[in-house]
Amino acid sequence: MIRVPVVSGTFYPASLSQLKARIEGMVDEKAVKEEIIGLISPHAGYIYSGPVAGAVISRIKFKDTFIILGPNHTGIGKPCSIMTEGIWKTPLGEVEIDSELGKQILATSSYLQEDYAAHEFEHSIEVQLPFLQYFKPDIKLVPIILAYSNGAIYKEIGREIAKAVKDLNREVVIIASSDMTHYEPQESAQRKDTQAIEAILDLNEDELLKRVDELNITMCGYAPTVSLISAARELGATGAELVKYQTSGDTTGDYSNVVGYAGIVITRMSPLVRLAKKTVETYVKEGKTPRLKKPIPEMSQRAGVFVSIHKFGELRGCIGTIEPQEDNVAEEIITNAISSATRDPRFPPVAPNELKDLTYSVDVLTSPEPVESKDQLDAQKYGVIVESGFERGLLLPDLAGVDSVDLQIEICRLKAGIAPDDPIKLYRFEVRRYK
Repeated sequence: MIRVPVVSGTFYPASLSQLKARIEGMVDEKAVKEEIIGLISPHAGYIYSGPVAGAVISRIKFKDTFIILGPNHTGIGKPCSIMTEGIWKTPLGEVEIDSELGKQILATSSYLQEDYAAHEFEHSIEVQLPFLQYFKPDIKLVPIILAYSNGAIYKEIGREIAKAVKDLNREVVIIASSDMTHYEPQESAQRKDTQAIEAILDLNEDELLKRVDELNITMCGYAPTVSLISAARELGATGAELVKYQTSGDTTGDYSNVVGYAGIVITRMSPLVRLAKKTVETYVKEGKTPRLKKPIPEMSQRAGVFVSIHKFGELRGCIGTIEPQEDNVAEEIITNAISSATRDPRFPPVAPNELKDLTYSVDVLTSPEPVESKDQLDAQKYGVIVESGFERGLLLPDLAGVDSVDLQIEICRLKAGIAPDDPIKLYRFEVRRYK
């Protein structure tokens, strides 16, 4: 079965060269790629929603297969439709359906049915594919279209998708294709969309369903979004982030009658953060240090590491090493996680009853390099070390409320007990932050 494009030349350019050029202008090639369980991406014409789709898809650490859930705009086909065989064509080439995974999902599900008709003229999946092909031409696809049903079924479909993924031990990214509020004034659309987005960021599919119903939010892909959240929770989702929001009015200049577009990523805990969390919980509960298996490549090199612990959004402990002290990053994380939880002089040791309320982040540092003046610093990009004699103060980059280099240096002086008029040496470093 070959599914030919139906909105090529209308929603996006039909010419290969023009399509590539259009996408190139809407993506961020330099965006940091993240481990994403799933995302929400809009599906309007690229001139309207393309910048949002480009921004959110730019954040993906790509996998081989994408499960894309779209709403049914046409009313054609079975209520909950999946294709498990065939090829989807776009101007950028062919996308093969991942038959093994598609058939596993179908066999697992009580509600999905094999169906081509629902997909034949539906655009909500098609418009996502060129963005994905731009970054990775050989992706595979599992297309699913959800028409009108009820929240319990949408949630169960999500759980069934997650079970099939886990049964095959597959790594995938799940996309819910959806626009937000349709054809309302800008102020009204933003107000309603904010309510829906808040529920999504909380990974609360029941609250999303409630708000869509009570506030009459005309979000066309709320069903795929509910299934996505349900699947993501089963697959270990730990949080979500709004990457970009805008409306059609930002393109047309007409804010009297807009459609909203949101790009949202749903993330899983990084292996580095998972190690920090496990270390703290094991040490606090049992007084033991976790036994380390062979570290994954991300943790096998040597580097300085800071482990930060927060409770209800407030700092609860932060200890780290500027230069590596252990054989690898994994050992560095274990040592500094225990120190952050039990030896930060600013806080009492973490108690067992606090563990459920804690969140963690891990910063892996590059080697510090000396700088000649503060003009070579940047509070968002670089951490800073201020040195005077034997005293050293360090501050990580991109911290809330620290928006200037002068403030970075002032805080470092205070931390190290360096007087305002003492001569100093400056060093800078970069970090890769894992959450």
